Amino acid sequence: MRRREPPDPLDDETLPPSRSQLRRDALEIFELAETLAALSDAQLSRLPLADALRDEVVRTRVVTSHIARKRATQFLAKQLRKLDAAEVETLRRALEHDRAKAHHETATLHRLEAWRDRLIDEGDAALDALVALHPAADRQHLRQLARNARAERDREQPLHAYRELFRALRELFGA
Repeated sequence: MRRREPPDPLDDETLPPSRSQLRRDALEIFELAETLAALSDAQLSRLPLADALRDEVVRTRVVTSHIARKRATQFLAKQLRKLDAAEVETLRRALEHDRAKAHHETATLHRLEAWRDRLIDEGDAALDALVALHPAADRQHLRQLARNARAERDREQPLHAYRELFRALRELFGA
């Protein structure tokens, strides 16, 4: 008859996390706290945070001294560690979604700026290309704005038509 060997403790899936893993987790939470503290009020308002946690983020942002800011951030991280894993993951996803949205908005603004510069520099050729993409565009209005913006730039005047052209393009593209 064979003797049963005791189970190998290293094979057990219920082992607690290693010290290294605990440190990595704590560092991730600290970085999340730093990210939250760096957000603007508008960005912070879009995140799914409890009021107490939101107030703690605001208190952390107010601190300006380097070492005091680090202590405040560590306290914020401590408050974040009290959340369950699902809440932290939801918060991370919301932050990532907000970053992606901001990146998309920035890319859209750059595209509009490129169209504005093309309309001013290339004139009717760029306007034809734009109208081909957006047949509902008011060709005459855009041409007039581009001419006025070019004239303002050449005379080094305030750029009113330049800004108005950007607004018209933003409306046209629905951005």
